[in-house]
Amino acid sequence: MNRPPGMMKPALQNLPRIQDRMTFLYLEHCQLSREDSAIAFRDEKGVVYVPAAAISVLLLGPGTTVTHRAMELIGDAGVTVIWVGEQGVRYYAGGRPLTHRSDMLQRQARMVSNTREHLAVVRKMYEMRFPGEDVSRLTMQQLRGREGSRVRQAYRKASKEWKVSWDGRCYHPGAFENDDLVNQALTAGNMCLYGLAHAVICALGCSPGLGFLHVGHENSFVYDIADLYKAEIIIPTAFRLASEAPADIAGEMRRRIRDAFYSAHILERMVKDIRALLSDAEQDMQMKELYLWNGKEELVESRVMYMEEWEERE
Repeated sequence: MNRPPGMMKPALQNLPRIQDRMTFLYLEHCQLSREDSAIAFRDEKGVVYVPAAAISVLLLGPGTTVTHRAMELIGDAGVTVIWVGEQGVRYYAGGRPLTHRSDMLQRQARMVSNTREHLAVVRKMYEMRFPGEDVSRLTMQQLRGREGSRVRQAYRKASKEWKVSWDGRCYHPGAFENDDLVNQALTAGNMCLYGLAHAVICALGCSPGLGFLHVGHENSFVYDIADLYKAEIIIPTAFRLASEAPADIAGEMRRRIRDAFYSAHILERMVKDIRALLSDAEQDMQMKELYLWNGKEELVESRVMYMEEWEERE
């Protein structure tokens, strides 16, 4: 029998479990092709071969090209592909999520729609901002005030440390050059953070538009997740860079933030934090990929011939 060279499409049960795979693999300025069951990454330094079934997510940065045969293998192996800017600081497009199941998306939709669960996720998000503090008894209004105070304190601290005047956050869409240096740096840094958050959310199979603190925008959940890291990464980097006054502050900010993401393991932390917010995602990924809804709360097995009840009625 004639067939294209390379491995046969593996059965779902033969693929490695999510926790046994590599995490996210970022590539730039190289060509992706297929060599049997491996993806070959070529650049001017040589070739590296990586088994497709060992990868969870491929982040394709600037200068990457990919062959059709490579994409065929990537799809068969259940690998997520995200097209991003340099070091993931822009989200351009995404392929399939890394799971065959829709549990995280279903849970996200349920939590957004259920007032009690919605509030529980919002509270988790605030608690992540105050590690080591007991904020469980604060009302939502008190938590918002506490968060506002935390962010203002971060601005004041960075302003004092780097001797950069601060008159408040100012952002003019379409008129970036009209803002002062620190606001330009903040805008550029925030865009990088949004891009990375968007890529991670899509890779995990969640919806960028179903937010909890932010609602009504196609990227509401992106803003929710990004806000967890702004005070830690974006604010101090922006003030430090503004104190240096580089000629290309936007470009330099993107490069600084790229390096900060890497050193602080922000990508890995985003994955962990999203799973914690939506809970039990890792366990659910190991379950079967398809069930039938029985009209109640329970699910029943798919690919089963259900005939007995109907035959009894006849």
